[in-house]
Amino acid sequence: MDLQEIYQIKDETQQIEKTYEVFQEDTRLNRSRAARVEFLTNVRYIEQELPPKGRILDVGAGAGDYSLYFARKGYEVCALELTQANLRAFRRKLRPEDPIQLTQGNAIDLSRYADESFDAVLVFGPLYHLHRWEDQQKCIAEAKRVCKPGGRLFFAFICNDMVVLTEFAYRPDFFANGEYDKDTFKLGDFPFVFRTVADCRSILRAGGIHILHEVASDGASELMADRINAMNDADYAQYLRYHQYLCEKPEFLGMSNHLLFVGEK
Repeated sequence: MDLQEIYQIKDETQQIEKTYEVFQEDTRLNRSRAARVEFLTNVRYIEQELPPKGRILDVGAGAGDYSLYFARKGYEVCALELTQANLRAFRRKLRPEDPIQLTQGNAIDLSRYADESFDAVLVFGPLYHLHRWEDQQKCIAEAKRVCKPGGRLFFAFICNDMVVLTEFAYRPDFFANGEYDKDTFKLGDFPFVFRTVADCRSILRAGGIHILHEVASDGASELMADRINAMNDADYAQYLRYHQYLCEKPEFLGMSNHLLFVGEK
């Protein structure tokens, strides 16, 4: 099934399911040094906010990269994932000793989890797909409900403005023929929902999230992938330090395919 066929599917859950049969989430964060920038950046921000021990809920856990990383650091992890493709990929990586409870479910219904039962809640996939305001707010409300007072919430978005440039990098005719509003530069929300930085702030503030950090998770890494992937270890380490230096600068924030917002309950 190709993207045009998926676009015709009216049921949102089924559309998301089919999307991840096309997009290989299993390798997205680890297929190259450039791709790894997003993961390493997000992990750095999560680690600086976590207590030494505790419970993490990974909502929209994808193929398990974050859940597995933190479980193997000694955290108790509950992982919730909607799609069968990602669940299969996740299960292939699980070891018997991994302290992870993996469940299929939807981000707008976390009723299986008790109030105030997690030190941190990761929401790294759901807001890529929730079109309706009420569903976005339900997702945020549920994440808040299960987070302990003073706990941390981590939300990821896909940034509209950088994706325009990324699409142009792959499609030289994108500005002439791409699927976006030619006046506002708003992309069509398929196969993902694309947000400006201001949109992200509005969604989270409406949900009562006190924002601590706004982060350009991957910055220009996809556009610069060939050069980054050719770096030696020392040069790559220095590139990561440079990325960390600028990833919260307001003037660079929208120039990233992925955005991370860190909130406090």
